[in-house]
Amino acid sequence: MSINVNKCAISSEIIDTAFKQQRMRAWKPIMTTGSVVPAFLIVGVIFLPLGILFLFTSNNVNEVVVDYTHCNASSVSNSLYLTSPGMSCADYIQTTNFTENCYCNISFQLSSAMTGKVYMYYGLENFYQNHRRYVRARSDYQLLGNPTYTVSDCEPFRYANGTTTPIAPCGAIANSLFNDSLTLTFQNTTGNVNVGLIDRGIAWSVDLSIKYNNPTVQTGFPLRYGFNGTAKPPYWRKPVYELSSDPNNNGFKNEDLIVWMRTAALPRFRKLYRKVNHTQAGFVNGLPSGNYFFNVEYNFPVTTFSGKKRLILSTASWLGGKNPFLGIAYITVGSMCIVLGFLCLFYHYQYANR
Repeated sequence: MSINVNKCAISSEIIDTAFKQQRMRAWKPIMTTGSVVPAFLIVGVIFLPLGILFLFTSNNVNEVVVDYTHCNASSVSNSLYLTSPGMSCADYIQTTNFTENCYCNISFQLSSAMTGKVYMYYGLENFYQNHRRYVRARSDYQLLGNPTYTVSDCEPFRYANGTTTPIAPCGAIANSLFNDSLTLTFQNTTGNVNVGLIDRGIAWSVDLSIKYNNPTVQTGFPLRYGFNGTAKPPYWRKPVYELSSDPNNNGFKNEDLIVWMRTAALPRFRKLYRKVNHTQAGFVNGLPSGNYFFNVEYNFPVTTFSGKKRLILSTASWLGGKNPFLGIAYITVGSMCIVLGFLCLFYHYQYANR
């Protein structure tokens, strides 16, 4: 019996603790003028200068945005479908059921030079990459280098139509890959100069080195042998192993594909497309002022869902690209805290003795 008593005593001692009996000490601050007013003023004094700094930094970022949703066709792959000289590429690719190519040129002018590193982005509007089923529509194990491995989340883009041939890469995200081709031309006094664009280093390093891998093939064999037994996504014009002529930027390791597969949180977003080659003569310090035009191979449809497409040239700061939201948010919060602090102080002295 004594053994049982000791066990019960030990058990009771372990259970009866301040933590388990919810008797832990707690700090219950009493809100007084002496604590609330300084807190408001300190937050306001810190946030307001930071907001001004963030907004000033964002405004110093040089950015050019060009909407090319309804650009007029300059040339097409099959003129039989071009019903009028002013026909837009958006109408043209719908007329041809997205099977023909359309090209357009959009001119713009830089009134002042863009100094520093310049980046090219494409932007989409009203495109919901944040839809729950869309975000899940991928096979991460497949993208690690197992092209025949698909999952049910990839439906209806899991197998090729009417067959059991797996699609690589499968899912709605990959199937809707942005496939416009964009180049940049500078018009100087001696003629047109194509601005060199770099397609490497645009994806996150963690994605490129860890999350995406190509299937293993024998030495000397082309990459397409690793994708034997698979089919391309139905909306693609070429298979995944022909996305680039650079063997280090092809297949699942293609950086355009990797950038697209990192889904956006909002329906209006931009993604990095290229970086300007600043080793090219004439563009070492950035883009000089003058006349430019974008050359677009128009393939990606957006008018069917009332979307828009934009091209963006932008420099960067230590905060990143041009985005005034952070500065405005800090200024707003800081201003409100200062105003509330003085209001509390005013009411305290006004009604303290009543």
